[in-house]
Amino acid sequence: MNVAPRPPSGAAPGAPVAPATAAGPRTPEEARAGWRTWLLTDAPTSRRHARLASLYGAWLRFSANPLAMVGLVILILLVLVALFAPLIAPHDPYVQDLGNRLAPLGTPGHILGTDSLGRDILSRIIYGSRITLYIVALVAIIAPVFGLLVGTVAGYAGGWADLVLMRITDIFLAFPRLVLALAFVAALGAGIENAVLAISLTAWPPYARIARAETLTIRGADYISAIRLQGAGPVRIIVRHIWPLCISSLIVRVTLDMAGIILTAAGLGFLGLGAQPPSPEWGAMVAEGRKFILNYWWVATMPGLAIFIVSLAFNLLGDGLRDVLDPKDGR
Repeated sequence: MNVAPRPPSGAAPGAPVAPATAAGPRTPEEARAGWRTWLLTDAPTSRRHARLASLYGAWLRFSANPLAMVGLVILILLVLVALFAPLIAPHDPYVQDLGNRLAPLGTPGHILGTDSLGRDILSRIIYGSRITLYIVALVAIIAPVFGLLVGTVAGYAGGWADLVLMRITDIFLAFPRLVLALAFVAALGAGIENAVLAISLTAWPPYARIARAETLTIRGADYISAIRLQGAGPVRIIVRHIWPLCISSLIVRVTLDMAGIILTAAGLGFLGLGAQPPSPEWGAMVAEGRKFILNYWWVATMPGLAIFIVSLAFNLLGDGLRDVLDPKDGR
C-alpha cells in the first residue's frame, strides 16, 4: 500500500515535499527548484504561503537591479564595520602621536595616513561609521513616525485639523533643511543628540505630505466605509487599516532621504554644531582637514569619500526599493 509522504517537521503548510520514490531523495538542486516553484505559484495555499511568495517575488525584482544590490552590499558592510569596529580598527581612534602627525597614505601602520594630531584616519573613519548609523537610525525612527501621525490625522480628519496641520507643515517646508537645522541646534546647543533632534524636526514634513496623500485616497474606499459601519473608531481605522498602506511609500522615501540626512549631519559636524571633538564624526574630520587641504589632501578627502560612498549606497538602495514597492508597478 502506497503511503503519501508527510512534510518534514516545521515545514510550512503546502510546502513542497520530496516524493518517496525508489530513486531515493532529491538532489539539492531539485529541492531548490521545488521551493522556487512553490514560492512562485499563482495559487497560494495559505496566508503564510502568500506572504512568503510575495516577499520572494519582491526579492527577485530587487536583486535584478545590480545597482540596488551594490547599495545593499555597501550598507551591509557598513553595518558590519560599525559592529566590529574594535576588532577591525588597527589603532585607537583617540590616541595621539604628534611625532607621526600628517603621515601620508601608505605609511606602515597607517594605510590612510594620520591627521594633524597623529591619529590614524582609517581607525577614525571606522569608528565614525557608528556615529553615522546612530544618527541615521534615530532620524529614521523619529521623523517618519511623526510625519505619518500628522499626515494620517490631517488626511482622515479633514476640515480645520487638516488646514492647521498642513499649514504648519508648509512653514517647515518653506525653509531649507540645513538652515532650519542650524537654527534648532543653535537654540538647543551643540551636540550629537541635539543634532539628531534638529534633523528630525526638519525631516518630518515630506513624510506628512506623503501620508496625507495616501490617506485621502484610502479614506473614501468601500472597505473603510464597511469598517466604520461595523463600529470601528477613527483611531482603529487609522492605525489598523491606513497606516499599513502608507508604510511602503514611507520606506522608499526614508531610504532616499538617508543621503540627505547624512549630509546634513556632516554639515552640522563640519560647522562644529554636531558631534564634538575628539569624536571621530566624518563631518568634523572634514572640517579639521580643510586647514591642510592643499598640502595634506588625504586628511579631508578620506572622510569625505566615506560620506560620498555611504550616501550613494542609500540612493541606490532607495531606487531599488522604489521599483519593488511602487504600487503603480502593477506586477
